[in-house]
Amino acid sequence: MSERDDQGAPGWVLHVDLDQFIAAVEVLRRPELEGLPVVVGGRGDPTERGVVATASYEARSFGVGSGMPLRIAARKCPEAVFLPVDKEAYDAASAEVMATLRGLEWGGVPVVLEVLGWDEAFLAAGEGHGPLGDPSEFAQRLRAEVLAATRLHCSVGIGDNKLRAKIATDFGKPRGVWQLTEDDWFPVMGERPTTALWGIGAKTAKKLSALGIDTVEQLAHSDAQILAAELGPTMGPWYHRLGRGVDTSPVDATPWVPRAHGREETYQEDLVEWARVTEEVRALTRRVLVDIDREARPAARVGIKVRYRPFFTVSRSLTLPEPSNDPAILEQAAVSLLDRVEKDRPVRLLGVRLEMVDPPDSAG
Repeated sequence: MSERDDQGAPGWVLHVDLDQFIAAVEVLRRPELEGLPVVVGGRGDPTERGVVATASYEARSFGVGSGMPLRIAARKCPEAVFLPVDKEAYDAASAEVMATLRGLEWGGVPVVLEVLGWDEAFLAAGEGHGPLGDPSEFAQRLRAEVLAATRLHCSVGIGDNKLRAKIATDFGKPRGVWQLTEDDWFPVMGERPTTALWGIGAKTAKKLSALGIDTVEQLAHSDAQILAAELGPTMGPWYHRLGRGVDTSPVDATPWVPRAHGREETYQEDLVEWARVTEEVRALTRRVLVDIDREARPAARVGIKVRYRPFFTVSRSLTLPEPSNDPAILEQAAVSLLDRVEKDRPVRLLGVRLEMVDPPDSAG
């Protein structure tokens, strides 16, 4: 069922998603790139190892997508302009967008904003709001405000819950507004594959397909008990609710607190000497330690990722006897995990992840 406000009207939720965010930020800094295929990733050199962080719509039309190796992107779109990742620039642009959204009022009161990442957020009217009017009119005003303040375009999905708002955004892209509610859920979504649902990827879709479930409507009308037995007592019923478009989670303005920090390094030449692998793991650990020290929270768990040539990846982790931010302890823990991976293959990527203790004021 969809949520209703005190006046019986739908409790509208908006999902704001910036269009081709990283590429758009780069084009703002380099106006001469407007309309050209732009690919951002790694150090911006497609002859090096690295992956695509984002691609402009022009580059996507050639089949370039996020996560694709830069070399493959260059083969698909030789005329693309390749640029290095500039995290600080994207942080600054995102902060400007989110500040603009927080400054909006809807129904006579400030909005509630739940930030999901650099380029997307959920938004709802604040407590004690008055009449909200047509949500599509507010969505268009929101788009105009963001464009005026940041010169960045966004798309807005409107729903009677967060799930439907999130899915609606894809129908509105780029630079548009789309609405999806309980009333039109099955006419719009029913025949679509289960991967059209937020939270279902290829692996889960394959498991559902093995149960004879390929579409959203089939999932909605499936047996929740069978899903629980096959996919787990928590996830099975949750997937069943997804099929019906059900989501009761509120828009929550509580700032996001990271559970962990990590660093990865892709090497332009494979590492074949294990002493070098050990040294790199120690160096990565020290870099991540700087990140968790900013949070003032020690690490409780240490993990590593090793990617061999050509592209085989393994991960290992351990829980520390007690939380620590001692460099020697964390380095040694990370290095010890190398004893649990193969040492006779060339290594192309290493990663270290430090999972922190909960912040002091967290619930539970």
